[in-house]
Amino acid sequence: MERDSLIKTSISLIKWNQHPRGGYIASPLFPTYAYSWLRDGTFIANAMDRVHEAESAALFYRWVGRVLKDKRAQVNLLIQKHERKEWIDRSEFLGTRYHLDGRDDASEWGHFQLDGYGAWLWGLTEHVRLTGNQAILEELRDSIEITVDYLMTFWHYPNFDCWEEYPDYVHPATLACVYGGLKALGKLEHRTELLEKAAMIKAFILSHCTLDGRFVKSIHCVNEVWQPALHGVDASLLWLSVPFGVCEADDPIMLKTVQAIEADLKHGGIQRYVEDRYFGGGEWILLTAWYGWYQTKLGNIEAAQRALSWIISQADSLGRLPEQVADSLREPSAHAEWISKYGEPAVPLLWSHAMFLVLSDSLQ
Repeated sequence: MERDSLIKTSISLIKWNQHPRGGYIASPLFPTYAYSWLRDGTFIANAMDRVHEAESAALFYRWVGRVLKDKRAQVNLLIQKHERKEWIDRSEFLGTRYHLDGRDDASEWGHFQLDGYGAWLWGLTEHVRLTGNQAILEELRDSIEITVDYLMTFWHYPNFDCWEEYPDYVHPATLACVYGGLKALGKLEHRTELLEKAAMIKAFILSHCTLDGRFVKSIHCVNEVWQPALHGVDASLLWLSVPFGVCEADDPIMLKTVQAIEADLKHGGIQRYVEDRYFGGGEWILLTAWYGWYQTKLGNIEAAQRALSWIISQADSLGRLPEQVADSLREPSAHAEWISKYGEPAVPLLWSHAMFLVLSDSLQ
């Protein structure tokens, strides 16, 4: 399939799989993914903004606004518990994903994640920057402030990572989402308290989330000292550079992190992390796009083009992109194990199509 054809197919697939109320289904043919995630959805919406489908993006941001606008009492109660230093069960926090019509998800699925809430604030400010639609900020003001208060209070709490795993650790990629959201909104609205909190989070990342001159996958607190918990790299660490800007693409710590990603996780595409067992630990379309996006920031256009070409080559005859590809599995024995539980890996995955669009746009 040619690039322009896949661009058209990707836009159509995303529009076809957006609920009338605004939620983007993660994957229409994979029952476990029949929900809308704030994280995935934000990057899908950002891709739609980039390809001049701003109405689709605005519909998603308004959907999140409706989902969150009645959460004030819940967030206030959580903050009060935090201030009294009371135990909070993960099930009490705001959800990670929601039904397409906006209802809460009651299943036991990686419930407490902060990345989507930070990403949503970042995405909304990007929507305003790209479209000039300042009015949407006041339209969604209640939900924005609920999100701000939630993130300002709980940014340092251990929670599930972006792969719905390792809930007892703190993850630099998640912190990057929170940092990016608070900083973007703080800059847009000239809010000193948000910028100061973002600076605090950046300082925390740089002080506690590194090992041997690079970022690590996850950290934890032992005897009141933060230290690496998972010492290797995760491809989601690319987020610290693009799009959230904790550090520049050519910062030595970022360069060393990406060198480790290339050494440990790069084949035709990019894998998640060394210990990955999910469907055998294949190469992920969205992470390969992210790697290409990062390379565009360095000016390495040939590397970005190679990533784009590999992604295009993974589309099926209908132009659908999967979540991951099984060419270079980290643990082949786990591939059949997951298929026996859930069937074949998700295809199409809207987040894969979205990141293809982001990379393609970045190369224009």
